[in-house]
Amino acid sequence: MKVALIGASGFVGSKILAEALQRGHQVTAIVRHPEKLQPHKNLTVAQVDVHDVDALAKVLAGQDVVISSFNPGRSATPDPDAYEKFVRGHRAIIAAAKKAGVKRFLGVGGAASLKTPAGVELLDSPEFPAAFEAFKPGIRGTRELYYLLKAEPSLDWIFLAPSVQIVEGERTGKFRLGKDQVLYDAAGVSKISLQDYAVAMIDELEQRKHHNERFTVGY
Repeated sequence: MKVALIGASGFVGSKILAEALQRGHQVTAIVRHPEKLQPHKNLTVAQVDVHDVDALAKVLAGQDVVISSFNPGRSATPDPDAYEKFVRGHRAIIAAAKKAGVKRFLGVGGAASLKTPAGVELLDSPEFPAAFEAFKPGIRGTRELYYLLKAEPSLDWIFLAPSVQIVEGERTGKFRLGKDQVLYDAAGVSKISLQDYAVAMIDELEQRKHHNERFTVGY
């Protein structure tokens, strides 16, 4: 397929890029720093400001799908303005996809909107990891993509939420899919590797099992 991948050099996006290329898809990588990407016969690199809706729409035109792994900037220092930066970017990317006529939209999500066993969204629950407390604005910004997509009936969208922990690991291809609840393994840990998250995303690209919904992946 012809895939436009926004944030292709990032923490999650780079793994999605590798998985998509490995499976033979034609990828247009939309990034801020093209120099971070290695050349590949199936890769086209576009340096575009995602906030420029017209410019982004021109790049997205003719693509089969948009995968958005947008992040305004990962940092070890909390950014109090991160929520607004995320939402501004999400809105522009959705607008550009619609302007370009690309109906299929796969969103890289976070675990924050998933429900705990008590029925509370993780971000608002006592189970939210204390280590992430200072980064709540950005985490809220990632969660907001889910709510923005729910308001877009003209798009065929999904929001793939990882488990609570998403870390470097192995590509096993062995994981579980869930719907609205946080997935826990037998030890009570909610975890998925970046590599297996990417497998789940590209599986969805190819198999189209979900439509206009959130789902999650974990061990």
